[in-house]
Amino acid sequence: MTGENHNQDFLEYRKLLASRPPHTEALYKAKTRRQSETLAAEMSTSVPENIEGFTISSTTNWSHFSKSKFPAKTFEDHDVDIVNECCGVCGSDVHTITGGWGELATAPLCVGHEIIGKVLRVGSKVTLVKPGDRVGVGAQVQSCMQCPQCKSDNENYCPTKVDTYMAPYNEDEGHSDKPMKDSKGNRIFSQGGFSSHSRVHEQFVFKVPDGLESTDAAPMMCAGLTTYSPLVRAGTGPGKKVAILGIGGLGHFGLLWAKALGAEVWALSHSPSKKDTAIQLGAHHFVSTNEKDWAKPLAFTFDFILNCADMTNEFDLASYMSTLAVNGEFHNVGLPDKPLPRLMAQDFVANGCKIGASHIGSRKEAQAMLQLAAEKKVKPMIETIDISEEGCKRAVEKVKVNDVRYRVTLTGFEKAFGTTVDYKG
Repeated sequence: MTGENHNQDFLEYRKLLASRPPHTEALYKAKTRRQSETLAAEMSTSVPENIEGFTISSTTNWSHFSKSKFPAKTFEDHDVDIVNECCGVCGSDVHTITGGWGELATAPLCVGHEIIGKVLRVGSKVTLVKPGDRVGVGAQVQSCMQCPQCKSDNENYCPTKVDTYMAPYNEDEGHSDKPMKDSKGNRIFSQGGFSSHSRVHEQFVFKVPDGLESTDAAPMMCAGLTTYSPLVRAGTGPGKKVAILGIGGLGHFGLLWAKALGAEVWALSHSPSKKDTAIQLGAHHFVSTNEKDWAKPLAFTFDFILNCADMTNEFDLASYMSTLAVNGEFHNVGLPDKPLPRLMAQDFVANGCKIGASHIGSRKEAQAMLQLAAEKKVKPMIETIDISEEGCKRAVEKVKVNDVRYRVTLTGFEKAFGTTVDYKG
C-alpha cells in the first residue's frame, strides 16, 4: 500500500464519518492496522529502497566511516535480496579506500565483498537459491550470462561484469546500454557488504553448507575463492608439489586448500617466525626466503607456485621462477599498487616456466570450495570485530599494516542495523 493510497482512504473516511455509525472509526483503524502489518511483513522480506551501511567519502580520510544510506539497484528477475549477517575485510577494500587503485568512482562508498547472510526474497526467474537459505557473496554481483566466458564457467572474466562495489549498473540486468538511475536521476553504483542488505544476481549467490561458521565462511568468499580457483585449475592434488608464497590473509588460505586437495605443500616466507603457523595450516615443508641462496637447492622442484605476496618491482621474481619444474607455473593472485618486477626473456627458458594470474573464481568453483571446506573441516584463522564506525576504522587500519592473523570478519550486524537474521524461517 502506497502513502498516496493511504491518504486517499483517510480523506474519504473523514468525509463519510459524520453519516456513519460510531463503530465505523474502530473498523477503519482495524483496517489500517492490518495494512500496516502487511507492509511491515513485506519490508522484512525484501531490501529497503535505501540501504544503510558504513561508508567513506574520500581517499584522504580513508578510515573515517559514517553510517549513511544509499539506493538499492532496481529489483530484477534474477535478483536475490539478502539481509547481511557478517562481512569479511579484504585487502582489496583497503586498496580501494586508500586510492591505491585510483580515485573513488562514487561517494559515499560502502566496501566489503565477503558477505554472509540470509535470503529474503528472490526474483521471478531465480532457481539457484530460495528464501531462508544461508548464502555468501564475493567480489562480483553480476555478469551478462551470454558471452563465451559466462557460458563456460568463466563468468568471473565477463567483460561486462559488475564488481560488488563501485561499479555502475545498467538496466535490464546489464544487457541495456541505458544507465540505471535512482529516483533523483543519479546513476546507481554497486555498494558493498559493510551494510544491512545486499541485492545480487543469483549466479553470484552461493549456498553455505551446514558445518561452516558464518564468520569462517565470510573470508572464503574472496580470499578463499581467489586462492582455491587457481590451485584447482592447476590440477593440485596427490603427487603435486605446490608452494605457497606469502603467509598472510591469502597465503594462509592457499596452505589450507593445498593440504585439503592432497598436494605436497611447501610454505615460502621471508618471516621465519611463521614456520610453526605454516605447519599448523598444512605445510609439509617451510623455506625461509631470507636465507642466502635459498633457491639453489630447490631448482626444478615445484609444479606450481601460488604467489600471495605483494609482487612489486623490488621482488626477486627470477629466483622463484628458478625453483619451478619444467613447464611449471608461477601464479600471482595479489594486486599490488606498485609496478611488477622487470624480467629478462632468459629467466623463462631454463625450465620452460610460465607466469600466470587469475581473478577470483567461478560459481562452480565457489560451491565446490565451500563443500570441500565443510567436508575437510577447513577452518581459517580469523579475528572478529563488531561493525560500527569505529569498528570499520579499526578493521581496515589493522589490515593496512598487516596487523591481522589472518583475516578480519565484521560481526554484530543485527545490533548495528536493527535487522534480524534467523535461518529457521
